[in-house]
Amino acid sequence: MISHICIGVNDFERAYKFYATVMAELGHILKFCDDEKPWAAWMAPDAPRPLFLIGKPLDGDTASAGNGQMVALLAKTRQTVDRIYEYAIANGARDEGQPGLRPHYHADYYGTYFRDADGNKLCICCHEPQV
Repeated sequence: MISHICIGVNDFERAYKFYATVMAELGHILKFCDDEKPWAAWMAPDAPRPLFLIGKPLDGDTASAGNGQMVALLAKTRQTVDRIYEYAIANGARDEGQPGLRPHYHADYYGTYFRDADGNKLCICCHEPQV
């Protein structure tokens, strides 16, 4: 259903460092990084799509987060959700919901929400039962 998701950033170097750690924790690999453009993309190791991209806006304007927009990234375990949240908050992300069960979504939904340094809202979630 989804080909790619692109997140606009203003400080590419800072954003790249932040997202490279998050993507590695989720088990995704770097597909490309072009400092000249600047933009970068990650993918699952076993599939070329979907891609998760970060980059400066192509129109040259300042990147800004949209109200009501969010990207949810899938984690394999609840411990991964916890680790990414801790990393994100320690590296300048703003808390939008600490890790925990959200049974109003479904019994095994475990997620966290935060905004990156550019204000982009992200969710890291796991749909699996506790192991």
